Amino acid sequence: MNRDRKDPPAPEEDRDAPETPHQERKRKHHESENQDEALEETFPASDPVSPFVPAKAPD
Repeated sequence: MNRDRKDPPAPEEDRDAPETPHQERKRKHHESENQDEALEETFPASDPVSPFVPAKAPD
């Protein structure tokens, strides 16, 4: 099971232990991958431009 930093610690997990450089790189890479995936899922951020061109108003 994957856990985020915001999740409460598992009973066997020691959150007070310092993070090793390897763990920090792995965590940051995972966070970066999650952010990239979230960005891709929200693209495009707005609706596409409508190709509709209104007709001229009658005189």
